[in-house]
Amino acid sequence: MSLPSSLTDFSLAEARDAVHAKKVSSKELATAFVKAIADARPLNAFVTETPEKALEMAVASDVRIAHGEARPLEGLPLAIKDLFCTKGVKTTAGSHILGNFIPPYESTVTQNLWDAGAVMLGKTNMDEFAMGSSNETSYHGPVFNPWRARNSNQNLVPGGSSGGSAAAVAGNLCLAATGTDTGGSIRQPAAVTGTVGIKPTYGRCSRWGIVAFASSLDQAGPMTRTVRDSAILLKHMASVDPKDSTSVDVPVPDYEADLERGVKGLRIGIPKEYRIDGMPPEIEQLWQKGIDWLKAQGAEIVDVSLPHTKYALPTYYIVAPAEASSNLARYDGVRYGHRAEGAEDIVDLYEKSRAEGFGKEVQRRIMIGTYVLSSGYYDAYYARAQKIRTLILRDFTEVYEKVDVLLTPATPGPAFGIGEKTADPVSMYLNDVFTVTVNLAGLPGIAVPAGLTENGLPLGLQFIGKAFDEATLFRAARAIETAANFTAKPAHWWRAA
Repeated sequence: MSLPSSLTDFSLAEARDAVHAKKVSSKELATAFVKAIADARPLNAFVTETPEKALEMAVASDVRIAHGEARPLEGLPLAIKDLFCTKGVKTTAGSHILGNFIPPYESTVTQNLWDAGAVMLGKTNMDEFAMGSSNETSYHGPVFNPWRARNSNQNLVPGGSSGGSAAAVAGNLCLAATGTDTGGSIRQPAAVTGTVGIKPTYGRCSRWGIVAFASSLDQAGPMTRTVRDSAILLKHMASVDPKDSTSVDVPVPDYEADLERGVKGLRIGIPKEYRIDGMPPEIEQLWQKGIDWLKAQGAEIVDVSLPHTKYALPTYYIVAPAEASSNLARYDGVRYGHRAEGAEDIVDLYEKSRAEGFGKEVQRRIMIGTYVLSSGYYDAYYARAQKIRTLILRDFTEVYEKVDVLLTPATPGPAFGIGEKTADPVSMYLNDVFTVTVNLAGLPGIAVPAGLTENGLPLGLQFIGKAFDEATLFRAARAIETAANFTAKPAHWWRAA
């Protein structure tokens, strides 16, 4: 195999094959990415860089390879979202309140990756506690999308909350990255950065050691450059875990093995409710193009209805803040994290520590969540939202009696400018309109790059699958990837910054 002009241009699969064939050493790969990360600091994609650790792990991988003991991901450098606890490496969840937290333990997902031989490059920036759709709520400042519109110097958002991971993958700062998805936080940033992101079925990956936002919605997943890379990485992230009671004991298939089976004979549903008012023509056209590509490859297209979709966004913004307000009660300034100075008593300590430690968006969601759980409002809001959630899942269950997967847009538009929507939370929340149903129903969803806007910004399509049927999602996504032949790359403007 021929090597790319820069080692950072490798896909994960290409790098794996090159390292195992000893065409390139793990140390050479890690060194190239460490330099790329240092050169790309204007993107603000990383909050903690771990170059010494990366090189140490890479050298150990080279020794294993020399002894014929290579593991599946041996020597492959990855970036880790700052929501995953990493033993001995600072984990802030993008928040001031965890600004000095160094976990004494490793999350199950990252431990799985290290056990498979992967190398850690550092921790990626993110919306504070994963609350945001643009990566502008981070205590460490916004992440900048590696992409810019044609003939424009405007800085764009990379999507959120996994914006740092998306920017790192799109900017060739790692082979792949981990993300988490509570309402679209893997798929939405993947779509607006021209990368691939899959939110697996709830319970497919352990949540142990991942800082909690909304426990019934959160799910870890890979963010990669290609569908094949996603299939490889998910195989090694996923596992049953006795430490996570929501982890499900089902076999993890070899997703890569089935990738090229194609979509011939698959029934692909097109939900009419995803044709929302005011949808940009570019999104509508891309969706139609996706339908045509699948038809041409032998898939059967079926129009379907998910009638309760229109209630998904308000349901999500009741359930998620309610769970967040409960999960974030542990940050009190007493046990770990930020502690305010000059408190007069314990109540004052709680109030000051939380007021200083949490940003505006997190405070907003805690307030909403506490309100909907409060006496007198619980039945009116939270209990009703849970009933609607059940109806949303029932819609999917009924539709999957007729089809194998669903094809929808991934986002209502391309990346927007930094600061463009921060003053309007509702407008910001609408970015999740195509993604939140998947989390409410606990289903898998994947975003795959499918085209560019007129001014050269990436757009993605989304497949939604049956529970624990990620294999079919990967097949369908690979079919779109093949047809779209998305080869565009962002110009490396940050190198001149």
